[in-house]
Amino acid sequence: MTAPLNATHDPQRRSWVESANHPSNDFPLQNLPLGIFRRSGRDAPHIGVAIGDQVVDLAALAAAGFLPDSAKAACAEPTLNSLMGLGPVAWSGLRTRLSELLGADTCAAASRQTAVSACFVPMESATMMLPARVGDYTDFYASVFHATQVGKMFRPENPLLPNYKWVPIGYHGRSSSLVVSGTPIRRPHGQTKTAEAAAPTFTVSQNLDYEVELASYVGPGNAQGAAIPIGEAEGHIFGVSLLNDWSARDLQAWEYQPLGPFLAKNFATSLSPWVVSLEALAPFRVPAFARDPGDPSPLPYLSHARDQMIGGFDLTLEAWIITPKMRAAGEMAARLSRGNFSSMYWTLAQLLTHHASNGCNLLPGDLIGSGTVSGPEKTSRGCLLELTMRGAEPFALPNGEPRGFLQDGDEIILRGYAERPGARRIGLGECRGVVLAANP
Repeated sequence: MTAPLNATHDPQRRSWVESANHPSNDFPLQNLPLGIFRRSGRDAPHIGVAIGDQVVDLAALAAAGFLPDSAKAACAEPTLNSLMGLGPVAWSGLRTRLSELLGADTCAAASRQTAVSACFVPMESATMMLPARVGDYTDFYASVFHATQVGKMFRPENPLLPNYKWVPIGYHGRSSSLVVSGTPIRRPHGQTKTAEAAAPTFTVSQNLDYEVELASYVGPGNAQGAAIPIGEAEGHIFGVSLLNDWSARDLQAWEYQPLGPFLAKNFATSLSPWVVSLEALAPFRVPAFARDPGDPSPLPYLSHARDQMIGGFDLTLEAWIITPKMRAAGEMAARLSRGNFSSMYWTLAQLLTHHASNGCNLLPGDLIGSGTVSGPEKTSRGCLLELTMRGAEPFALPNGEPRGFLQDGDEIILRGYAERPGARRIGLGECRGVVLAANP
């Protein structure tokens, strides 16, 4: 059993937007991610689709009569929320129409290309914004490798708590501090306490970290008191983006018991601006994570044959760094880690179904974070907490600079992409953030 493929996935198709045909471009005709942008010199935000090095203004396309009636009104909105609420039939119809308008084989007439290109904005001239008005944000802990590795640091005799393999673990984050890629991140203050100290102090965090995550946006959602069956869960996932869950590890170590993350997490969370649909990722579906023979099977409400067969995604996720010294020397970013989303213990569908299983009402635009994407190899660990063993094993960057945790001026860049033989490579773009010194 495979995910449904159609003409929008055909790797042989090319766009008449020539920049989209370059093999390394994140936004070929087979991708068509959606986001929110502002034109230079204009204040009104518009929905756009990325194609090569251009952004297509969907409000302008709708006004010109190019979009299907089912999505026309939603595409004139200043956020993606209305479109997210329409559901998979409308999403797929819009994707098909955009593929036709931007495909060299389906939009060959010069006059039609001229009319469509009148709705283009060069990507370098567009100011990107958060894709949706996020009402609620929940972050999960879906990597068993991350959970085990972190658990070893705090509970070496019992690294993985007994509930982990039964229930997707998560916490509610802070939607007001979600920021779009490129927004600087201010180093936070908070309470910390060393093992030797008799009392905590309120001070600037010294152990600032990043976390490589995948974010999924909720589509139609559910009424309060209702659930979302696992077999229907993907119909409520609009698409995915990159997410950096900035974390102050010294604050976290002191405050996380007994109720979990608080000030160590809620000061900033960065999101990439483009949302890649699950339909675009169909060629890269893989089975759900293969559990060890001794692990329990998911409870019935979290188990579905299709999700087990193709609920995973072969998505490569990377973290890169540029330090102030590297920037001054004109050096390229250095890669810190490379992991794959297929290593996650819980699928996106399981996360969403569990979230709604108690009757919690999910709304269009709500955000669900996967938790740190880490794999079994050291090179696939998705945060410095794991890479440096809480800072005890700092590593040297290519220029010789040591890093245990992030320093002021460091820029973290998350990148994601999917590629395999017989399919067109598609990317998630970038999620960037520079660390600023703490306020006095």
